[in-house]
Amino acid sequence: MSNYLFQCRIVVPQGQTGCAEVDSMTEAVAGESFLLGCISCKKREEVPGSAIVDWHYKATGTEEFVHIFQYEYNNSTILHDNFEGRLEWHGTMGTKDVQTGSVFIHNVTYNDTGTYLCTFHRTLYLPLDEAYVVISKEVELTVVEKANPELTAVISEIMMYVLITVLQLWMIGVLIYCYRKISAENEAREARKAARSQSK
Repeated sequence: MSNYLFQCRIVVPQGQTGCAEVDSMTEAVAGESFLLGCISCKKREEVPGSAIVDWHYKATGTEEFVHIFQYEYNNSTILHDNFEGRLEWHGTMGTKDVQTGSVFIHNVTYNDTGTYLCTFHRTLYLPLDEAYVVISKEVELTVVEKANPELTAVISEIMMYVLITVLQLWMIGVLIYCYRKISAENEAREARKAARSQSK
């Protein structure tokens, strides 16, 4: 029994990674760093894929977005002078199958107030063909002088409960997967025994 459980721990994480689409916070403090959150979970984890993530920015009072950042498999590029040296990739690393496309803005200024658009250009490698999916998410950012301590505490508590729920669901999924795998192997072993007995 212990051998089967050990095998499950190796196999399951590749096909059942925990992913929860949590909205980005929207209030940054001037002079500090801020995480622009952007998560796009795949509906079917077992399907391999790759993604390019683009960030665009529209200043308050303007109508057009400007391209400010792009990430493609371990290569991040800042594309606008106003964000030069201030944007840092904080998403999925080490794999082309990006699901977290978050970026840090360092040394936030009041001029950073506005709308940020995060876009995933995802390719899914299906058995017979490739599928292309585009998913966009907006973040309305407001820059303030000081953080709201009550809001910060509430957000931290919500994030904690979200993380706990995701981990619990993942553990349940692992247990179900392991139980089915063990049951299937036991049935296969009994079938082989029965076949050998009939052949004798």
